[in-house]
Amino acid sequence: MFYAESMARLIEAFKRLPGIGPKTAQRLAYFIIKLPKEEVETITRALLEAKEKITLCSNCGNLTEEQPCVICKDMKRDIGLICVVQEPRDVLAMEKTGEYRGIYHVLQGAISPIDGIGPEDLKIKELLARISDNKVREIIMATNPNVEGEATAMYISRLMKPLDIKVTRIAHGLPVGGDLEYADEVTLARALEGRREF
Repeated sequence: MFYAESMARLIEAFKRLPGIGPKTAQRLAYFIIKLPKEEVETITRALLEAKEKITLCSNCGNLTEEQPCVICKDMKRDIGLICVVQEPRDVLAMEKTGEYRGIYHVLQGAISPIDGIGPEDLKIKELLARISDNKVREIIMATNPNVEGEATAMYISRLMKPLDIKVTRIAHGLPVGGDLEYADEVTLARALEGRREF
């Protein structure tokens, strides 16, 4: 073993985080060891406090410290418009646009038979309950543009058909500053489908 046992455990702990490989885990561990003890304690307290205080919103499933979350409490929001996303971080991405003024529903994942995730593992029943409680006009499917996200969007849209609720899908296409020559066929097809009038 090249490391002290506690250093090896710290590196292993960092490797459990998403997107962190062995080298990054090692860099993070060395960084933490170099920090003054007070800073490490601050980081530790922040981690524990977040883990203890943050829960899922009882309405939408977003991360929150209060029930319901700030977005669900906002009386200026259009409750007739629900944006369905896969994860709480997707709410943040939508909010950063400053364009959306409806409410959200977080599924906590996407349908993925390979990973053993079916519709019953997601917050779809809760979505149906919210629709029956509110005067929902439109559901915007903002799941990821991959196989799992598409399957989830299609599954939910089929559930909505008999309820006579408009279901739309966010457009997918080219990023700003992207070049057509580097775009794949699926992205170009989505860009064509999602075109709108000037």
